[in-house]
Amino acid sequence: MNIVIFGGTGFVGTNIASALLARGHAVTLFDRGALPRAARQAFAGFGDSMSVVEADVADSSAVEATIARGFDAIILGAAITAGPAREAADPQSILQVNLMAQAPILMTAHRYRVRRVINLSSGSAFGAAAFRHALLDEGLPCEPVSLYAVTKHASERVVARLAALWATDFISVRLSGVFGPWERATGVRDTLSPQMQIIAALHQKKEVILPRPGIRDWIYAPDVADAVAVLVEAEQPKHGLYNISTGHEWTALQWGQHLAELNPGFVCRLAESGETPTIDLHTDADRAPLSIVRMAEEFGWRARFGCADSAAHLNAWWNRHGEEM
Repeated sequence: MNIVIFGGTGFVGTNIASALLARGHAVTLFDRGALPRAARQAFAGFGDSMSVVEADVADSSAVEATIARGFDAIILGAAITAGPAREAADPQSILQVNLMAQAPILMTAHRYRVRRVINLSSGSAFGAAAFRHALLDEGLPCEPVSLYAVTKHASERVVARLAALWATDFISVRLSGVFGPWERATGVRDTLSPQMQIIAALHQKKEVILPRPGIRDWIYAPDVADAVAVLVEAEQPKHGLYNISTGHEWTALQWGQHLAELNPGFVCRLAESGETPTIDLHTDADRAPLSIVRMAEEFGWRARFGCADSAAHLNAWWNRHGEEM
């Protein structure tokens, strides 16, 4: 298949590209940011199967010119993951990139008869509801609060409505807390994942101090990529919305302590009374895990990486590529 990923040089997009290329697909990355040198080197062996279009997702002319080349699938991954300060200062950019830029892509995909579109949404779409339920399935009513969550939930509804109106194969996926290879500060994510903050502290030779254990159904980016690849290749998915998660919980503290076991002298611990934490867990409370029943029952998909093995894998990956990021 020939696939274009909007937001393709971001860390999730890069992982998805890697998985699709390994499965024999041709991939075009559309993004205003360039690939890091390490990624360019990693993809060099795929030759003409991988290309990059450096353009803004809000540039509808560039979007149309790219889609007009002919694609079997589109992955919508461009987003600004904003914190409260950016929300207050620049709501227009958040709405433009996360939501308004979606319409021209979907319209052009429909016009050029793209077989499938996959919209990357987020578990944050559940909003306040995520803290009142023990398990978050796709049918649960959402109560998004932040602009990021609001735009992600709205993007799902837009995709679903246009899919119904046009009888097209558009799917949204809600990702749990993602971390992993190729994650870096690019200006569109205000705070890196706790795991990448912990990795950064390790290489800055700093102690990690967490405000609380940070329990969540964290998911490693290569697992997200595998799940998206399954949905790209599926003949006829039964649903228009799927959760992508490990399906079980562990803590950021456990993850950091596994990393410490691999790096003698490194310390990852909880803050003592009155002590200032060094890691931002993104929220003040821990939300419930996402249900993976749909992905497991329909496709037999389950995440391969858990707490300890993702720490070992990312530690080894960073030792190979970190300095080139």
